[in-house]
Amino acid sequence: MTSDRIGGDLLAWYDIHARNLPWRVGPAARAQGVQPDPYRVWLSEIMLQQTTVAAVRDYFHRFTARWPTVADLAAAEDGDVMGEWAGLGYYARARNLLKCARVVVSEHGGRFPDDPDALLALPGVGPYTAAAIAAIAFDKPETVMDGNVERVMARLFDIHEPLPAAKPVLKAQAAALTPATRPGDHAQAVMDLGATICTPRNPACGICPLRAPCAARAAGTQADLPRKTPKKPKPTRRGIAYLGRRADGAWLLERRPEKGLLGGMLGWPGSDWAESPPEASPPCPGNWRTVPGEVRHTFTHFHLVLELRRADLPEDCTTMRGQFLAPGGFRPSDLPTAMRKAFDLARDG
Repeated sequence: MTSDRIGGDLLAWYDIHARNLPWRVGPAARAQGVQPDPYRVWLSEIMLQQTTVAAVRDYFHRFTARWPTVADLAAAEDGDVMGEWAGLGYYARARNLLKCARVVVSEHGGRFPDDPDALLALPGVGPYTAAAIAAIAFDKPETVMDGNVERVMARLFDIHEPLPAAKPVLKAQAAALTPATRPGDHAQAVMDLGATICTPRNPACGICPLRAPCAARAAGTQADLPRKTPKKPKPTRRGIAYLGRRADGAWLLERRPEKGLLGGMLGWPGSDWAESPPEASPPCPGNWRTVPGEVRHTFTHFHLVLELRRADLPEDCTTMRGQFLAPGGFRPSDLPTAMRKAFDLARDG
């Protein structure tokens, strides 16, 4: 079957079965001339990096309600944006989100460029995101590669070379299928196929629009693909978090350094996170007591185990780290997940 036939069958399927996503202009609306908003496409793609659609939906609605345009986001306070992002993880994305919005406003007149190279020059925009914005927002014939597309290509062409080494081969196959007409819909169609039909486990081959040309289905290898190089075990790091509260209800918090893990986010003062046992380093004098239990959280490259110390602090407490925030000065939801787990345990413990 030719690439034109494969692409045509895929688009015919997408025209009927496209997912209804809050950032998407569906195929019917697009056929009537409705154009996607590049801001919403960009925002969704940044949020979706390493994150599921289900996790992103509510964040996307909140962001676009509070900052409906890229100019609105560019003018936002850093702390407000980091607070709204809290819980979504990979916090460098939120920092780059602000940087990118401000560059679009200051250097591009508040309009996202439609050229992939110009998109690549924006903060936080890598090859995948640049291709996705160019294809989806501007209908450029760019090849968009995410995990769903890699899986579809590996199965469609029965490619057994393991990831990540297979990425160039998979991209070449995807590029050969990318049409000059409706490339934005095509890119979304392949991603939808991987998300709903050609799933990691138990692919629904019987209702797949590409079941006829699928080489892995013919060979019976679809459940084994794509192959992946085994990952190294994650190490475990340990630390101590200090949760101090004054009699007036103010909590002692600090904003983490701009660079590094959880950069720019509010958090509890604490020790370094290391594989060796943590050394006590309270942020101020106090009757620090151990909170029963521990916080466990997994980051991309390691597992974290936090011991908690809790203290009721005097009004005239002098701190060596952090600052006191009044009860209404922060929301627990503004904390990243690991820090919010610590708050919940200390409050209940």
